[in-house]
Amino acid sequence: MSDSKQPLPGFRSDAEAEDFVENADLTQYDLSGGQPVRYEFKSKDANISMRVPRQLLDAVKARAQREGIPYQRFIRRILEEAVSSRK
Repeated sequence: MSDSKQPLPGFRSDAEAEDFVENADLTQYDLSGGQPVRYEFKSKDANISMRVPRQLLDAVKARAQREGIPYQRFIRRILEEAVSSRK
C-alpha cells in the first residue's frame, strides 16, 4: 500500500460535504492543506455604521472574497484581533 494520500474531492453543497465527512475514512485523504476555522457562536446584537472611502471598502471586500468569507465577518474578525492583541 502506498503512503501517498488522495486529495479531498470538491463539493457542490454543504449537504454533499456533510455526507462525505459522515461516511468517508478521512485517514485516506491528504488533510495537510486544511486551515483553522473560527466559528461565531455569540449573537450579534449591536450595529455600527461607518463611512469609509469607496476604495477602502472595495479592498476590504476583495480581501474577504479571497479568504472566502463575507466582508462583514472579515471586518468583525479584524476588529476582534485588534482588541485582543497585546501590542
